[in-house]
Amino acid sequence: MSVFKKIVAPRIRLADEVYSQIVDAIHKGDIDARKRIVQEKLASELEISRTPVREALLRLEQEGILEMSGRGGFVIRQIESSEVLEIYQARAAIEGHAIRLLTEQKNTKFIAQIEAIITLEESRDLTTASDYYDANKNIHRSFVERTANRYLLEMFDQMWNRGFSFHLFAAITDDELQKSLGNHHQLCSVMRDGDPAAAEAAMRAHIQNGLDLQLNALAA
Repeated sequence: MSVFKKIVAPRIRLADEVYSQIVDAIHKGDIDARKRIVQEKLASELEISRTPVREALLRLEQEGILEMSGRGGFVIRQIESSEVLEIYQARAAIEGHAIRLLTEQKNTKFIAQIEAIITLEESRDLTTASDYYDANKNIHRSFVERTANRYLLEMFDQMWNRGFSFHLFAAITDDELQKSLGNHHQLCSVMRDGDPAAAEAAMRAHIQNGLDLQLNALAA
């Protein structure tokens, strides 16, 4: 049974819709990490021409999510521990700076909004790695989004797409996944204290904990 469905969306670019379906399928674990994604077959399943499919696949390759495998085929790219380290270092710079900016603003409304998102995401029925991925991303994105800095947000999205492809996040055990969703409210408490340097340090330490989980999962 195909994991893709026919596209009926004339108001959006077909390549963007193909991209979204592939990313969603990866995050849900519907595409095996060893299975080739063949351009012609995918175009046939989606009932569209090969051009937008090719464009979406090349975009995913450029973002480091896929890599070419034979003529017209792609597979999910496996990420080495050295690259995971670089990704988390970039995240620490982006998200650390974001929480520093928010703390400097002293906007209690924004902090309350972030706390509400944290409560909502952590109260969801989380059972799969995909669920934890979505919850973590939504929580961390809420910090960056409220800086109103579109470039920080763009870099944030790029890092999460590159580093948190489902096959990597799914490597974390169930017990460790629960740890990945902890201490977010503590970040808001540090923001309320009003010390930008302390807030940035707290976010960096939080991201370091996430890095440790990923590296341990890869080693196992």
